[in-house]
Amino acid sequence: MQTVVRGLASIYDIEHLTRLFFPQAAVASRRQPKQDTVLAHYGKTKMLAAVSVAGNCHYIKKTIPQNSEKPEYQISVLVYELLCSVTGKRPPWGMLTGVRPVRIIHDARAKGESEQDIQKLFLEKYSVSQEKFDLAKRIADLQSPWMKAEERDYSLYIGIPFCPSRCSYCSFVSRTIEKENKLVQPYVDCLCKELETIKQTADRNHLNLKTIYIGGGTPTSLSAEQLRQLMGKVQDLYDLSNLQEYTVEAGRPDCTDMEKLQVLKEFGATRISINPQTLSDDVLARIGRKHTAQDVIRCFEEARIAGHDNINMDLIAGLPGDTPDGFSQSLEGLLRLSPENITVHTLTLKRASNLVIEQRQEEYGDVAEMVARSNALNNAGYLPYYLYRQKGTLANLENTGWSKPGYEGLYNIYIMEEVHTILSAGAGGSTKLRQQNGNLIQRIFNYKYPKEYIDGFDTVLKRKEGVTEFYASHVDSKTIG
Repeated sequence: MQTVVRGLASIYDIEHLTRLFFPQAAVASRRQPKQDTVLAHYGKTKMLAAVSVAGNCHYIKKTIPQNSEKPEYQISVLVYELLCSVTGKRPPWGMLTGVRPVRIIHDARAKGESEQDIQKLFLEKYSVSQEKFDLAKRIADLQSPWMKAEERDYSLYIGIPFCPSRCSYCSFVSRTIEKENKLVQPYVDCLCKELETIKQTADRNHLNLKTIYIGGGTPTSLSAEQLRQLMGKVQDLYDLSNLQEYTVEAGRPDCTDMEKLQVLKEFGATRISINPQTLSDDVLARIGRKHTAQDVIRCFEEARIAGHDNINMDLIAGLPGDTPDGFSQSLEGLLRLSPENITVHTLTLKRASNLVIEQRQEEYGDVAEMVARSNALNNAGYLPYYLYRQKGTLANLENTGWSKPGYEGLYNIYIMEEVHTILSAGAGGSTKLRQQNGNLIQRIFNYKYPKEYIDGFDTVLKRKEGVTEFYASHVDSKTIG
């Protein structure tokens, strides 16, 4: 499928709208004969949407309305309605292609828009289903106490780009411990030095740390001693008693043992993640996981013994070989364990994942039915507290975090709704600087891969000077120093 756009300054909206229906659609500057095509043409007085599939052509042609809507939106509506008609599909999130639908509600409320107008925006302008709008609104209501941050609040993200093995669906910047073991200790040493620089920079700009998140990859793929080194450095640098939350991902039971769980607790973690993704041994093997469902249960029980009283567990709807009944069995298994958080992701087919690179022919089952069955969390006392979407997600669905009341993952809310600055350490890290009043966001990137990060470490530290430049330029230069 090719996408051809004419007469618009930006093709972004049409490009991503087309991919809701044809995920592999590619933009072309001109139509190639005998290829399936989505065409959007915006002229002086008329606009045209056309779809050619398997030799059959369908089109809608309309006079351009005289209203205040942007041309990109006007033609997008035409293309969307035609694609719905031709494919028989109506995406649950309608025309929305962005990752943060809940943020739309927060922003509208901040502008003083009425609840009725917000609902109209979702249901009528963007054609979102009532069910998905209700979910987004419910989450926005729950998040409201944490949406007002101080100008200098920030969270700290620490990335560990190593795993015991690579899952077939994964597109993260991560390396297997077995192949890259020689890089791990130099990486941890550099990471500790970068944390020192970040702390000095934060102090210079009078920033207030709210949450810490050590993610990956799999942080517990580090040895117990390396975890002590890293978390000991964090403990030396920060007063952890003032934190709202300190999360460490202990996601893989094949590299998380009692000693490491005790280290996490000893050095201040208040929340951890143990992520089975599924409790089906067959599906685990199919996605490249080298552990069993019983290993997950063992790891969870050991975490409780080690004193962890705020645990998140992830499931993925739509994994190869899974079924709605299999997904329900996994969910019921987690509910028996009763973790404080359960996050339900929808499988996303990303270009950097082995599923896509190797062009695997997999059976993904009825993913919409799997996501629908996650509503069993409502009956179990869990509340949805954050949500985000990704391009390439099966059935155009979403990822939703559920928690028992009072156990909401604050870092997840802060980063997803862009509440305050996130300072990021490690390979692939993306520091996100936020100016509260102007809603200005600026990014500073670290090198993507571990070896690049180590070899270019001086440049990584040099780039952190951009934090001070940002606060001096966009907040208040008098407070610097």
